[in-house]
Amino acid sequence: MAVIELQTQIAAPIERCFTLSLSVDVHTLSTAHTGEKVVGGVRTGVMQLGEHVTWRARHFGIWQELTSKITEYQYPTYFCDEMQKGAFKSMRHEHHFSIQGDHTLMTDLFEFESPLGVLGKLANTLVLYTYMRNLLTQRNAVIKSIAEGEQWKNLPGIR
Repeated sequence: MAVIELQTQIAAPIERCFTLSLSVDVHTLSTAHTGEKVVGGVRTGVMQLGEHVTWRARHFGIWQELTSKITEYQYPTYFCDEMQKGAFKSMRHEHHFSIQGDHTLMTDLFEFESPLGVLGKLANTLVLYTYMRNLLTQRNAVIKSIAEGEQWKNLPGIR
């Protein structure tokens, strides 16, 4: 199993950072380069415990679908989404939030396991780890930009 840990400092309240991280609309903005679209579940706004979303996106030139569900939720410090269906053997993404002075520290723990045994482990090492880390880094940059600016005021479900 591969594990990616990222930390992002955001000059915005913890509640805003938490809510933006659960926003389907923010996720769509952060993955525009993959053509990612919602094809099932929650289609807009902020996800809640027990809700799911199905995404369709192009990765490595192949259209794929992935269904993710919010399985744990402790406002405003933690939530977890887990793959219910998709290309990975398993995927778990923990989102942790803490106050650091006048900033919010957003910490991602992203665990994934590829199918295909040894071939999957090789793919993790050669390609997927870096690819997924870059996707998460870009997602976090979008969350940071929206949280620190004014754009969050125009998004559904964000206060």
